[in-house]
Amino acid sequence: MLYIEPAFAATLLPSEQRFSHLVRLDGHVYREQNGRRTLRFEHRGKQFFLKVHTGVGWKEIFKNILQLRLPVISAGPEWRALHRLNALGIHTTKPVAYGSEGGNPARRHSFIITEDLGDTITLEEILLKSDSRPTSTAVPTPFKHALIRRVAEIARTMHENGINHRDFYLCHFRLPVAQLHTADFAQPLPIYVMDLHRAQIHHRHPRERWVAKDLACLYFSSLPLAVTQRDRFRFIRDYSGLPLRATLTSEARLWRKVERRAIRLFRKHNPA
Repeated sequence: MLYIEPAFAATLLPSEQRFSHLVRLDGHVYREQNGRRTLRFEHRGKQFFLKVHTGVGWKEIFKNILQLRLPVISAGPEWRALHRLNALGIHTTKPVAYGSEGGNPARRHSFIITEDLGDTITLEEILLKSDSRPTSTAVPTPFKHALIRRVAEIARTMHENGINHRDFYLCHFRLPVAQLHTADFAQPLPIYVMDLHRAQIHHRHPRERWVAKDLACLYFSSLPLAVTQRDRFRFIRDYSGLPLRATLTSEARLWRKVERRAIRLFRKHNPA
């Protein structure tokens, strides 16, 4: 299978519009592990990212199944998730090409090409604790509230439309650097959701376990940052769309599960 967006295809020679050519494009390699390789390349004066999946092997597939986790065997989930998020009005990178070859799921080769976002910064970098940076660069409170509100809106929209991320950490949200100085806090910030290779798309609202996992990833990744408990309550209110007291009463089980899971993650990554 091979699909190339018409606008991107128009920039390629006929000989370049082949799986064998696109999957072997050369550039600066950012990551190479577990049967995946991510690199950045330039084409006709524009920057793109290529993610190649070369197969994870049966051992990795069975290990994921035994752990009740869906194994990632191709670039297909990311291709579908990117298109779904774009359709929902959630900012993410633009996919321009996708290819997949091979019937053996353990050895399937696939790739996805996306446009580069340009000069962006992760929310993790923005929300570094103020005691680790000069006072003059601390995040203004209205800006932080706007970030929280937009992340909550993104999470709610994804979950209400059957999408869970599975790696929903603050380092996978990016904001154009220009917005740090020109943002209108009254308007939704153009926050981009990235790294969707493990995303799942359901016909209905994801099960509570998947929602709790996403929300726990956000909670966990906020723990070492300049995010207070009041900020987390603000997120819960914005995510639910209900008054905080009502949410903590009607959805107490979910939020207890989120907190427990986040604390387990923190202890796993920060052993005593």
